[in-house]
Amino acid sequence: MNPARSQRYKWAILAMGCLCVFGALGLGRFGYASVLPAMQKGLGFSNTQAGALATWNLAGYVVMAVVAGVASARFGPRRVIPAGLLVAGVGMVLTGLAGGVGSAALARALTGLGAGATNVPAVAMMSIWFSARRRGLASGFVVSGSSLALVIVGPTVPRLIAGAGPGGWRLCWYIFGAVTLVLAGAALMVLRDRPLGAGPGPAAAEPAPHAWRRILRSGYAWRLGIVYFAFGFSYMIYMTFFVKRLTTDAGYSSGAAGDLYMLLGWASLLCGVVWGYVSDRIGRKSALAIVCLVHVVAFSLFAMRPTTFGLTASAVLFGLTAWSIPGIVGAACGDRFGPLLASTALGFLTVFLGVGQAIGPTIGGAMADHFASFGPSYWLAAGTALVGVIAALLMPALTAESGSGGLVPMGRAGREGSMDSARSAGGGS
Repeated sequence: MNPARSQRYKWAILAMGCLCVFGALGLGRFGYASVLPAMQKGLGFSNTQAGALATWNLAGYVVMAVVAGVASARFGPRRVIPAGLLVAGVGMVLTGLAGGVGSAALARALTGLGAGATNVPAVAMMSIWFSARRRGLASGFVVSGSSLALVIVGPTVPRLIAGAGPGGWRLCWYIFGAVTLVLAGAALMVLRDRPLGAGPGPAAAEPAPHAWRRILRSGYAWRLGIVYFAFGFSYMIYMTFFVKRLTTDAGYSSGAAGDLYMLLGWASLLCGVVWGYVSDRIGRKSALAIVCLVHVVAFSLFAMRPTTFGLTASAVLFGLTAWSIPGIVGAACGDRFGPLLASTALGFLTVFLGVGQAIGPTIGGAMADHFASFGPSYWLAAGTALVGVIAALLMPALTAESGSGGLVPMGRAGREGSMDSARSAGGGS
């Protein structure tokens, strides 16, 4: 592949990255909220157990996200991503075969492992293929794969379940799994680790001990982690019980709830692209603060006394910003730590995201069982999103390029970051 064709090929990488997120995350995780009412009825488990199943999925995700970040830096995303899609697809099929809560939990954990191995490298590799000027835009486009899944799943799942009867939820998981397995083969054929002439390959990345020291000593990374935790905790409550809130507390039919879920998907279809572009222009810090504030409003509207206007406004507001935070965080990792360490840094930050995602649905489900309503769970989500606003505002701004290929924070933190980068560069091979 000549250099000119290699530059054009980045658009194929971008499209394939979006489809990878569509399968592993969009179908594997967000499909769960749509299938949940029928699946819960079929297996006979409580709201607390429903939240726990989501927690199993997210626990698998966070464990593999850390491993995948390091593995992608070492072996390249072309090897890691198809393997992740394969595991996620098998996990979805096994979810459809589950005979009880125990087997469903193991299947959901396996799906989470595959999603973690797919999503982190897919977002981080945009830092390799795209410059800082378009990094937010590219990362945002990749995470919009989740929105595409919502648009398809929202209206399709209720009709599949209605047509197939009591076992319809199982059919949904079989279809999700089959699509994801096909995408695993496509990813293996399409993906490339880096453009031709882009420099050293993944194996030449900074040694793991030096890389982790750089990341762990970075105040920027820890503040970004708090934002990511708040996002994961709050939005997973919102998404996991979205359909249940509508059907249980607001009197919606499953079809009407599915239509509103689809509206959320349509509203979110370009959110990653739009907010990625905004973050390229006004900075990651400001963009994160604005998005988190919109989430506070959206979750509060869902927590209030259910009305058609409030619930619809909430779905649209959340949709307009839904998946923008992962894209902005992925771009921020490339900015601060450079393309080669972006996947490792994103893997570290995904621990914060994953812990928030893992405990959010369990706590939210337990609160719903205790109060016999999902309203208090959504107030908790709104309060946690507000913590994300504050953490984003406390992040340092990034300035000029450093010698390590990333940007550095201004002021005293920036000087420490620059010295840390210099030490790491000196100790690398």
